[in-house]
Amino acid sequence: MQLNLERPDYEFFLRAANGTSALVNDRALTASFVLAPDTLIEAWSVSDAKALTAEDLEPLLALAPEVVILGTGPAQVFPSAAVMAACLRRHVGLEVMSNAAAARTFNVLAGEHRKVVAGFILPG
Repeated sequence: MQLNLERPDYEFFLRAANGTSALVNDRALTASFVLAPDTLIEAWSVSDAKALTAEDLEPLLALAPEVVILGTGPAQVFPSAAVMAACLRRHVGLEVMSNAAAARTFNVLAGEHRKVVAGFILPG
């Protein structure tokens, strides 16, 4: 059997993510960040999914996604109705899940060349 290393054809991909850290390409991150296939924003000032506001989504929505994936840490934590409404007003889908599930979903959608943006909430 022949094994081949196959890299994605987009700039940023997630190699791992959990409730406390993430590995984007070969870079370890321990603070919340925003990720699109061609963009990494490391200074996302969100550290608690329960305190998330509609304004906190602006860096994600500014990238004009079709869908936003929200990784809320080690477990799925739904944001307020106001946060969900901010996406609906712009006709952007919002999927909320744990960071590990969000990482897998991001990589699949990015691999399909979808306009996806993910926000990962980390405690650091």
